[in-house]
Amino acid sequence: MDIVYPAKLSPGDLIGITALASYADPVEMLRATAYFTGMGLRVEIGQSIFRQYGYLAGTDEERAKELNDMFQNPEIKAIICARGGYGTARIADLLDYDSIKLNPKIFWGFSDITFLHQAIYKNTGLITFHGPMLSSLNDSPLHPLTLAGFQQLFSPIVMEYTEEISTLTSIVEGTASGVVVGGNLSLIVSSLGTPYEIDTRNKLLLIEEIREEPYRIDRMLGQLLQAGKLTEASGIIVGNFHECVPDTNKSSFTCEEVLTHYLKKADRPALTGFDIGHCSPNIAIPLGLEAELSTEKKSLIWKKPAVI
Repeated sequence: MDIVYPAKLSPGDLIGITALASYADPVEMLRATAYFTGMGLRVEIGQSIFRQYGYLAGTDEERAKELNDMFQNPEIKAIICARGGYGTARIADLLDYDSIKLNPKIFWGFSDITFLHQAIYKNTGLITFHGPMLSSLNDSPLHPLTLAGFQQLFSPIVMEYTEEISTLTSIVEGTASGVVVGGNLSLIVSSLGTPYEIDTRNKLLLIEEIREEPYRIDRMLGQLLQAGKLTEASGIIVGNFHECVPDTNKSSFTCEEVLTHYLKKADRPALTGFDIGHCSPNIAIPLGLEAELSTEKKSLIWKKPAVI
């Protein structure tokens, strides 16, 4: 599939804010928009920010329509997700992928948004961004590297992640190249058997997670291994596994022990320790773009800029 590049942002551009999964706190979301106006951007707030439908930010049809409309609106140059939670898989069938491909623009989020990253990439080839959402921007204090990640949207720079950011640990030695795909582990697993199933063949697979006990991590990685997703990958990028600790009353492996077990079984170059995911700093990275992972250099370096 041909790569589709989004256009870079310029001061004065309009960005759209939308809640595509769980409902958001409107006060917190409106407060967080100050970071974008401080970057010289204008902000359009979607009605999903003010909706609550069970645990969702509106019905499936309402959330899908808002995203479709934002892609079709020529004034909106980027779409930033308000928060994750649950619900994006419910709207994947309702998106207008032909329109998205014809109107490429920056799409930014993580966590539950992983499902839409996969769906959009698989159907359009559009480069999207795994990065902190408005809910993350209300964390205090906000790490400067979290905010700095947005700068890659304003200029065609090549993204690099080295040990200057965090300590990286090699589990399986080697060098691997490929398009970066993935995100939240449970969302990756939930895509299996669907039209949006992740394709890891000759790709660099990113995994991260939050508040899942090690036995659950074990189950999900075991499923990915048996489905061929770990062995088909060219390499594996391990982001932050935040608070993935065992119940104190249970005998258990640690999360690190479980990860090491499956990474060695996969036998693909693998680095752990990336501050990507539910952590501070939360380093934003492009998905759908080729990069090189090196355990010798302890680095993940993209080969081209993500915007044009």
